[in-house]
Amino acid sequence: MARTLEEKPRISVKERLAKLGESVQGSQAWNSIFRPGSIFRKGYTDSPRNRSYVVMNSVLYHLHPVKVKRHAVKVSYTLCLGGLSFFLFILLTVTGIFLMFFYRPTAADAWQDIQSLQTSVTFGLMVRNMHRWGAHLMVLSVFLHMARVFYHGAYKAPREFNWVVGVILLTLTLLLSFTGYLLPWDQLALWAVAVGTNMMGYSPVIGSQVRFVLLGGVEIGPETLLRWYVLHVLLFPFVTVIFLAIHFWRVRKDGGISGPL
Repeated sequence: MARTLEEKPRISVKERLAKLGESVQGSQAWNSIFRPGSIFRKGYTDSPRNRSYVVMNSVLYHLHPVKVKRHAVKVSYTLCLGGLSFFLFILLTVTGIFLMFFYRPTAADAWQDIQSLQTSVTFGLMVRNMHRWGAHLMVLSVFLHMARVFYHGAYKAPREFNWVVGVILLTLTLLLSFTGYLLPWDQLALWAVAVGTNMMGYSPVIGSQVRFVLLGGVEIGPETLLRWYVLHVLLFPFVTVIFLAIHFWRVRKDGGISGPL
């Protein structure tokens, strides 16, 4: 007697993967990671509300407002000077960390380490030139960015505070460039720090104290190199990152990039 066996329906690999994906997206662990409105949440639909959720719930997208003005995405308006300045800061950070592996901030070793870096270390000369020219370009790009903001009137209400933050960032950029100029510990660096500290010494009331702190004594010595090294690689970058965060946050909260005149 022949038996008739019911054939089970075959499930394709594609259907199995889709079912597995739905179960993962519906799990509590998945929903705890991705907030409502995320494109990775189950049942996401393309709507203005969900688009706003995507922007507000993302760390990177939250730097920009939900809606961007049409002129703000034109390269001819901003020239990407703000983004270029930030990119150069990241480049200087990466190349600076590389250089720190081969540099010792002592009067006896600084110059020799720079020479060894350029002649003996693989890609050492290239990385140092990237750091050096990146610093020059950052000073130029930040200055042009400030000029562009001034020309377009982006310092006016409600962006007055962010303009002050930009001025502080320009000052920090110049200080980073100047302190890094001393680190090779050559004749140019010695004369540069002599001129700079003498100028600071003429500051009202606390000029002599500021000069003493920056030199680490009454004249240029090994302590001067160490103090300016700490300023260059630790203090000024740390303060710059703080003001960069404030600057990006205020651009976001002040309505994005300002409109044309």
